[in-house]
Amino acid sequence: MARQIAKTASYGAMHLTVAVAVAYALSGDWRIALGIGVIEPAIQTVAYTVHEKIWANRNRKLGAQDGTAVAKG
Repeated sequence: MARQIAKTASYGAMHLTVAVAVAYALSGDWRIALGIGVIEPAIQTVAYTVHEKIWANRNRKLGAQDGTAVAKG
């Protein structure tokens, strides 16, 4: 679980940096860029975490159906 939290946090930091840079490149305004850059990655990070959990559950279910072991990750 700690690894997942660290992975999500590092992804969030990277996403924040990219989002602010892209928003600034498009708008030319740091206030707009920071607004977009803070809101969008926060929502995307939550969506990513949910997406990872859905796929992990799917892989566990598929592994249980065909008898193969699926590693957590």
